[in-house]
Parts: sequence; structure tokens; C-alpha cells
Amino acid sequence: MASRHGVFRIAVRKFAPFESAIAKQWEIFERRHQTGLTLEAVPFDLHPLHESLFVNRGLERGEWDTAFISTDWLAEAGESGGLVDLAPHLDTSPLEGYPHAWSVSLLRLQQFGKRVLGLPYHDGPECLIYRKDLFADSVERSRFAQEFGESLEVPRTWEQFRRVARFFTRAQTSLYGTAFAAFPDGHNTVYDFCLQLWTRGGELFDDSGRVLLDTMEACESLDYYRALLNDATAVHPESRAFDSVKSGFVFAAGHIAMMVNWFGFASMSETIPESKVKGCVAVAPVPSGAGPRVSLNAYWILGIAAGSPHRDLAWKFLRHCSSAEMDKLLTLEGGIGCRKSTWSDAQVNALIPFYHCLEDLHEGARELPCLTNWAQLAAVIDQMVLDAIDGRESTVSIIRRAQARADNLRTEGARTA
Repeated sequence: MASRHGVFRIAVRKFAPFESAIAKQWEIFERRHQTGLTLEAVPFDLHPLHESLFVNRGLERGEWDTAFISTDWLAEAGESGGLVDLAPHLDTSPLEGYPHAWSVSLLRLQQFGKRVLGLPYHDGPECLIYRKDLFADSVERSRFAQEFGESLEVPRTWEQFRRVARFFTRAQTSLYGTAFAAFPDGHNTVYDFCLQLWTRGGELFDDSGRVLLDTMEACESLDYYRALLNDATAVHPESRAFDSVKSGFVFAAGHIAMMVNWFGFASMSETIPESKVKGCVAVAPVPSGAGPRVSLNAYWILGIAAGSPHRDLAWKFLRHCSSAEMDKLLTLEGGIGCRKSTWSDAQVNALIPFYHCLEDLHEGARELPCLTNWAQLAAVIDQMVLDAIDGRESTVSIIRRAQARADNLRTEGARTA
């Protein structure tokens, strides 16, 4: 571990907008508070970040002052004691506009009884991100009508999604109809599967809390996903190597017509200098099957490490990052601010014309279960999806094996958010 003398250390999710925003936020903070400390913001990919914080117990051992925490990890964080309870700080030095300046959906996952384990930093539910220039092009519209006998529209169903993805795939010009983040990290394929399941009217748990994988809706979901991901006429061929960040950058590079991904990557495509699709991006609800319109709400919080030697200073920095000014700064860097004021800000919407859609996208957004063993369960689902997309075994057989594995996991860590 690097020397802690004179250093303020932040564990950051590796993502260029996060890295640039946190550096600028600290620069402004230091200029105003003159702490004399030097920022050491260390970027990590998803698994190494989790390992540093939880497996290696870096939060408790004083390796970090603050950290980016995925909401997927909050039950684990609540049980481990690695994060400082912010409730006393919120009582004595409340945030500007707290809690009403934020959507309720961005405050409940980090709340454990009376404990508050972090503050929302980056938001953005899953949505359909698409190239509006392609969908509006008169030549494309004419070709689509001739080929399919219907108008080219933004897909509202999964069958329309597959048809449009095939239509826009032109490998010879490096344009592909869609891409998926199918890198096996226990997150992206799990999110994709849950969206497929929920939009077909299925559920991941029954009323007693038992994991439900061996169902008709789950079978239909996995069948569709494995078929589409293996469809070279519809999907970017490197999807198995993409996490959500990489797929976002491929979209920004102009190689993807549409994708289901986090809202943040739509915003990023309008803000980063290297984007080739700036001014051509739009968002819409996630397509559905026979079920309701659904999105997935997961977000990043900033938390204070229990072992930090700078805990009081860390709280001041969290307050600073949660201000309306800094929330907007994050957004202008390509992240997604969490305050309602940012969502409706005139400058933000002039730069990112679809930003005001965030409030609508939160309608119908669902969250993953808050379980202390969620990482283990997610690994079962991840493996189930990988077995399907990488092999030829029947979907039913794959699902039943996953169901047996899930039945062996305890779910007593469930918590009502």
C-alpha cells in the first residue's frame, strides 16, 4: 500500500468520466478547504474493485478514505462494517436539499434501518440507446419498408428489436445492429437476463424468497438472449469481451445502431470529445415481451471507509460531491448526476437533449434484491447465461442445473429495500 502520509485515497470505478470528475471535484474542494492533502484516486475494473474493498478488507484496514460502491454490494457492505454510518453526519450537517432533492429510488438501497452507508454519486437506469440519425434517414426508412413491409420505428418489443438489429448490421462498414455487455463479471449478463425475465412477466423470486429460474418465462428469456447473442447478422462479434463500459465506447465510436445499456453511456456519447455520434443519440424505454415496461435501477454511491484516518474530512468531501454544483460537474464530464435539479438543468439539456427523460425512465425501474450473498447468486445466473451462449446444451437442462445450484444458496440475507 502507498504511504498514507499526506494522501487522501479514493477507490474509483475505472471509467474516464468518473476519473476526470473526481479529480476536478477534489481540485475545487482542495482550493476551498486547503487540506494540504494530495489526492490519490486509483481506478479499478469491477472485480478488482470489489476484491480490494471487500475480499481484501481495504475499507476496514485503512487503505482507502472513500470508495465507489456499487449498489449490488450494499448488503455485503452493511454486514461487513466496512462503511461509516452517515446518519449522524446527516443530522448535524445535512446536505443541501436532502432528501427531497433526490428521487426516492436513489436513497433507499443504502439505507439499513437507521444507518445510511453512502450518498448517491452516479445514476442512470437501463434504457434503449439508439442512433436517431439512422432511424430518421429517408434511405434507411425506404429500405426497411421494402424489406419488411412496415415502417422503421424505435423497437417497442424484443421481436422488433431483433428485426431492426439485423437490418442495421453491415459488417463490411463496421456497423452492427446491437451489442451486449456479455463479459462474465457477474453483472452484465445478469442484468440482461433480469430485464428479459421481467419484461416477459417473470420474477426472480417467489413469495417465500426462493430463487425462480426453472420457469417458462426464464426459459423464453434465456432462449431469446442466447439466440440473439449468437446471431452474427445482428450483434457486434466482440460482445463477449465487452463489459458495459466497453460497449458504451463502441457505441460512441459509431459502430452500434442501438443497444440496451445504462443511461450514462447515452450521456457519455454526447459529451466525450472522441464521440463520433454526438448530436445523433436518443433514448427510449427498454423493449418488452409479454410483460410490463421495466427498467433496472442500479447506481454508484460514495461511501466513507471505516478504517480511514481522515473520516471527518471524507464527510466534507462527500458533502461537496453531493452539492448541486458538483452533481452538475459530474454530468458535464460524462457521468450521470443524481439530483433532480441536474436532470432538469437548462444547460445540461442543451448539451444532452434527452437528459430530462431520466425522470420518465425511473418510472417502472426495478432494483435487484439486496442479499448478502447476492454475488454468489449472481455468479450462478452468470454461469447459466454463459453456458447457454457458449454451448449447445438445451436451455431447459441449463436452467434446471442453475436452479439446483441456486437452491443450495441461502437467501436469509434478503432485505426489503
